[in-house]
Amino acid sequence: MKKIFIAPSILSADFKNLEKEISSLKEEGASYLHFDVMDGHFVNNISFGPYVLKCIKDVTSLIIDVHLMITDPKKYYLEFVKNGANIITFHYEAIKKEEILPLIELIHKEGVKVGLSIKPNTEVEKIKEFLPYLDLVLVMSVEPGFGGQEFMINSLNKIEILDKIRKEYSYHFLIEVDGGINDKTSKKCIEKGADILVSGSYIFKAKSRSKAISLLKGE
Repeated sequence: MKKIFIAPSILSADFKNLEKEISSLKEEGASYLHFDVMDGHFVNNISFGPYVLKCIKDVTSLIIDVHLMITDPKKYYLEFVKNGANIITFHYEAIKKEEILPLIELIHKEGVKVGLSIKPNTEVEKIKEFLPYLDLVLVMSVEPGFGGQEFMINSLNKIEILDKIRKEYSYHFLIEVDGGINDKTSKKCIEKGADILVSGSYIFKAKSRSKAISLLKGE
C-alpha cells in the first residue's frame, strides 16, 4: 500500500500555544510541517518569517516544508535554509521562467530539497521542463493566501497528469496538495496519485488530531 504523508499547516495553529500545538504532531501521525510564508505582495496576506521558523525547529523533528508565497524567493530562501527548512518550495508564478532552474540549483547546493508550486490557473505543462530537477511539486487546490477555502476539483486532473509523467519518465518528485483538504477530498487526491496532503483547520480543530490525520491518510 502506498505511503501517504500528512503535513499540518501551522497557519491554523493556536499561536498562543504554538509549542504545544506542534510538539506532538509526529506522535499523532504527521510526517511534515507546512510553513506558509506570505509577503502581502505575491498574495494578499502576510504571515511569518525565518525567526518563527527557527523557534519551531527547536520543538519538532518533523520535516519542515517552507512554502514561499512571495514575490522574490531568491532574495529570501537562504534565511529559511539557515533557520531550519528541510524543503524550500517556491511558486512558478513568482519569478521569470528562465530564473527557475538556477534557483532550484542554488537551493540544492545548500543541501535542501526543492519544491515548485503552481496556482489553480497554472497548467502542469508550464512546469514540465523542470520536473526532472524537483523533489516535490505542490498543487494548490485553492487560491494561495488564505485558509478555509473550498477544494477546487480541477486540481485532481493536475495530480493525475503529474503522476502519469512521473511514472512515464521515472521521476522522483513527490506530489503535494494544499487547500481544502479533509477526509473526503484527501481520498480523491490519493486516488489520483498524491503523496503529501497539507491540511490546517481540519487537523488543528479536530477533537482527536491523531484520528483526523489517520482519516486523511485513508486508514
